[in-house]
Amino acid sequence: MNGPERLLDSGGVAVDRLPMLNVIFDRLASTFAESLRQLSATPPYISVSFIRNDRIGDTLEQYESTAIVAVLYSPELDARILMGFDRDFLFSMVDVLLGADGTEPPHEEDRAFSNIELRLAKVLFVEGAQSFQSAFSAIVPVTFRIERIETRMDFAVLGRRNNPAVVGSLLLQALGRGGELFVLIPQSVLTPFRHALARVTSSEPSSGDQKWARQFQTEVQRSAVTVNAILEELPMTLADVAAFKVGDVIELNATPRSMVRLDCNRQPLFHCLLGQADGAYTLQVEATATPDGMSVLDVVQTLP
Repeated sequence: MNGPERLLDSGGVAVDRLPMLNVIFDRLASTFAESLRQLSATPPYISVSFIRNDRIGDTLEQYESTAIVAVLYSPELDARILMGFDRDFLFSMVDVLLGADGTEPPHEEDRAFSNIELRLAKVLFVEGAQSFQSAFSAIVPVTFRIERIETRMDFAVLGRRNNPAVVGSLLLQALGRGGELFVLIPQSVLTPFRHALARVTSSEPSSGDQKWARQFQTEVQRSAVTVNAILEELPMTLADVAAFKVGDVIELNATPRSMVRLDCNRQPLFHCLLGQADGAYTLQVEATATPDGMSVLDVVQTLP
């Protein structure tokens, strides 16, 4: 390593010399927003606000008493980064995930986070860690797991507080409200990949046939699909089924207030309430189903 490179490493590399950072954070925003759309009926929108150089201590002081952070550890890099949500982000996502319609006033009281908010924050951090893992794979294949969650910035230690870092800020928009997600990456984590981060991305691909794209979208939206409403599923053996006789009664544990799972092509879509109107059965969508068939409320209840 020659003299100029040593000087650059000692002072940290400016983010404008690392254009791939913009690609990583753009991918994080789009991937995280898409994963949140799978958990909520109201689609949130996430965009990159800024990416800048800062000191670890200065960033933590800025979010003291106003945010909750997760320390993410990467075994491949043997390094830790911080991902955090400010209070507005978390309160907005709690409303979104629990089915609010935006008519209620936003939370403005200065209080400690409740247990339900901390559990939902863990769900969001899991999704955020997976999204950042996918985005960072543009540079090197890595995994990120949640090491711990902190509500006090004094305990969110990544090294000396005056060490240089890169801070990326993303803005959330949902239900007419907003919030901020931030990612703090020590410069020491990025230094081994400085040359890869300095790579200039190729030019944007040419736009496709817009007329064909609109026609394709129209035809897809007109496609007929079959959905199945499942009140309850009972495990049975082939011998049990073979023993059925005309007049047998199969007892169910479900009640009129039980959730009905709505499936399409064997994929769970929604959990609904059964009703009746004008002589026909109806389904009222209550929550979005996760890929394993559970609702968002079920996910929260199963968290430790």
